[in-house]
Amino acid sequence: MAKRIPHNTPRKHLSRKQQVARFVVSAFAWLGAAILYYLFFSIFVDTPMEYELKHRADRMKSEYEALEGRYDTLMLVLENLSERDRGVFRSLFESDPYNFDTAYAEERDATYEAMFSRSTRRLKRDLRDRTTALEKRMEELNESYRTLHEAIERRGTESHNIPSIQPVINPELSLLTTSYGMHIHPFYKTLTSHQGVDYAIPEGSRVFATADGKVKEVHRSSTQGQTVIIDHGNGYETSYSHLQRISVVRNQQVRRGDIIALSGDTGLSLAPHLHYEVRLNGMRVDPIHYFFQELNPIEYERLIRIAQSGMQAFD
Repeated sequence: MAKRIPHNTPRKHLSRKQQVARFVVSAFAWLGAAILYYLFFSIFVDTPMEYELKHRADRMKSEYEALEGRYDTLMLVLENLSERDRGVFRSLFESDPYNFDTAYAEERDATYEAMFSRSTRRLKRDLRDRTTALEKRMEELNESYRTLHEAIERRGTESHNIPSIQPVINPELSLLTTSYGMHIHPFYKTLTSHQGVDYAIPEGSRVFATADGKVKEVHRSSTQGQTVIIDHGNGYETSYSHLQRISVVRNQQVRRGDIIALSGDTGLSLAPHLHYEVRLNGMRVDPIHYFFQELNPIEYERLIRIAQSGMQAFD
């Protein structure tokens, strides 16, 4: 019969080395369980911040898709409008309109592509150099303005003889339809030099003298219709053509802002308009550069953009 061990026999104590080993094993077990717990929750359970970021990303994606759809719709509408505009242009003038913005758009795209390939340090350096150049240019412009102002002050009242306003009332700058330069002739359908600017205004609109001077000529021709030419002195002359009625006579003195005629549609003209020219020492120059008395820099830049839109000449 086996010998029975008493109930109150003391257990055998573990050595210190065994206790340390058991502790290390337990620690690694708990650490492994913690890592598994963390991995489980990291993969399958989102934290509140992750949940918010995911939903925010979903909302941004939905908004982007909606904006992309609106953009595509607007581009389609713009293309349809542009095609309709070209169709109207072809019907009226039997030619395709010029696209003056293509070269500008290509240059702008090339500039953007070059910027994307540069480092942040290079962009900062380029911006600093451009800012320095712009500041230098502004100083040069300020100096030129001061010189011009001093010259005007020295000349005194002679500045009144420089054509420096528009010949018609055009506060919105929307009446200028044809600029100085090469355009398609409305009747001959050839590329010709248009040496003035056209204003599309109704017949009977007031036409103003753009500077002080003396009426040099009042005549009528088969091409320019009824025309007034004013001699302002200092080599400046201005011409106003296709008039309906003339209010001045030859050798009459006029002042800037005086009404000299009413606009019309006389001569070789596609529609009622005013053809206006500025001549300096016998050479026709771009009249837009002589509107400085009534246009601020922003309006001047806008008028230049309008002039570059390449609209059809009326004469």
